[in-house]
Amino acid sequence: MTDTAGAAAAAPGPDRRLHIPIHLRWGDLDAFNHVNNTSMLKLLEEARVRAFWLPEPGEHAPDTAVLDSSIFSGVLTLIARQEIEYLAPVPYQRHPLDVQMWFGKIGGSSIEVCYEVRSPRETANGEQALYARATTVVVKVDAETGRPLRLSAAERAAWEPYLGEPILYAHRR
Repeated sequence: MTDTAGAAAAAPGPDRRLHIPIHLRWGDLDAFNHVNNTSMLKLLEEARVRAFWLPEPGEHAPDTAVLDSSIFSGVLTLIARQEIEYLAPVPYQRHPLDVQMWFGKIGGSSIEVCYEVRSPRETANGEQALYARATTVVVKVDAETGRPLRLSAAERAAWEPYLGEPILYAHRR
């Protein structure tokens, strides 16, 4: 299924992933003419926001977009941990990167978001380059108290279809 914002979901099953198209900006590149490592964090953040935050009226989003991101919601989503494994330089390109996302774990108040950053689907000719793999642990927190909040039944119902194997990093010590 594809919405008008361009996000698409794979067929149901244990490997179900979100496909979030993310455009590069010229400023994402560094002196070596590839996406800078710090820019990769921003690209992953953008994919996360598009995948999980409720859309504004008139916007479209995937079925996983169930978090109220307004400053009046009383809820924060805080990053507890991030890890990125860079596999190939990301060159500048006009077509959006295909950021594939799924959950490695859904906890009581946290989610482990897994990503594969791949070359654009439009230019893949059946094969996409894998640029990076990443994991982000996001914790849902009460904005007033700073204490973790339990994930709601609606959040779990929206996210569990995208539960899959967590990323096992090749070069971990």
